[in-house]
Amino acid sequence: MAIRQYEIWLADLNPQIGTEPGKTRPVLVVQTDLLNRIPHPSTLICPISTKVHAKSDLLRIHLKKGMANLKQDSDVLVDQLRAIDNRRLLRKIGTMPGHLADGRIWEIIPENLGKKNTGGQSPSQPQSLIHGHLLTLEGFR
Repeated sequence: MAIRQYEIWLADLNPQIGTEPGKTRPVLVVQTDLLNRIPHPSTLICPISTKVHAKSDLLRIHLKKGMANLKQDSDVLVDQLRAIDNRRLLRKIGTMPGHLADGRIWEIIPENLGKKNTGGQSPSQPQSLIHGHLLTLEGFR
């Protein structure tokens, strides 16, 4: 199964524990394609909810109905960033629009992790910043 950064997949997030989003729901893949290509057994995702909170811009990215083939207005729950086993991913739904993937997502994630804002720029490919370490394809040959 090929997984790519910024794709939206339907995932089974059960069982739910505490405040974690559960159920079978769309998720946004935020993990770098460096890990997606090797292939890595888990994937870093943000769950997506149809419970839209218009005034939660620091914690959410708002997606309109039809974007990435979503059936309703939805929010990417950036504050619920987590790794899931790839077996939870059921099928690809679509891909996040480029202006949100290359800008908004990389403004919000660092803020939620207490890190310096990247200025809306994603780590450039074929290198990526993971846990403060610069990775390049050289390290995976």
